[in-house]
Amino acid sequence: MKHCRIVALYSGSGGNSVYIRVGETAILIDAGKSTRTLCHSLTEIGADLSEIDAIFVTHDHHDHVSALEVLSKKRPIPIHMTNTSAAVFDRYCDSPVHQSLVRHDTEYEVTVGEMTVRSFRTPHDSRMSVGYRIEFSDEDGIHAFGVATDIGYVSEKIRQGLFGCEAVVLESNHDEEMLMKGPYPYELKKRIRSNRGHLSNADSAAFAAELAQGGTRAFLLAHLSEENNEPTLALEEATCAVSDPTVRIVVASPDCPTELL
Repeated sequence: MKHCRIVALYSGSGGNSVYIRVGETAILIDAGKSTRTLCHSLTEIGADLSEIDAIFVTHDHHDHVSALEVLSKKRPIPIHMTNTSAAVFDRYCDSPVHQSLVRHDTEYEVTVGEMTVRSFRTPHDSRMSVGYRIEFSDEDGIHAFGVATDIGYVSEKIRQGLFGCEAVVLESNHDEEMLMKGPYPYELKKRIRSNRGHLSNADSAAFAAELAQGGTRAFLLAHLSEENNEPTLALEEATCAVSDPTVRIVVASPDCPTELL
């Protein structure tokens, strides 16, 4: 296989960004937190903003787009986003993001260097939310990676988007018991548990087991709630459900890079 890397630069309610490199092509999925933090995280993994060929945005929530304004002033990197999500920047006619923005229908396909990136719709309480399937080929055949966070439930679109991926970044947001016993107002708890909220450890683990049966060999559990989850709980649930010691499962840190591949 070509040289590949998948690294969550950081992941959680404070900000999200995933670095994916295949051969000489590098992309980001989302760009939350600040541009300064994003650049620092890239430096930590031996990468640099200058090597990023494109950014793909899952949805318009602040923890996924907050670096884009300053980043667009710093470097004109193509920013791919659905039309519906991109509307969040239309309120500001002078936003520097407009110069880099590439708008798409909900389900779209873009080739960037050695990768082909395909979106698929995901259920979440934003204007529009998508996940991504990244494919590339080499002498061994066609390979695929997948990213799906901020998902209320595992829909057929998500199954189709991620099935057969060798490595997957998958949401494991909350422990049900911690959420229900925690300090959040009831309405917020109900929203998190809804079909447009976030995926629980149990649902994430069950889906990971399904994907592992289909050939997925590595999982990065992402977007953990700092208030309603513990990395050990998410990891234990996924490990028990997958029940295959050859499958790599790691938990993304909210503050520092976590490498999957």
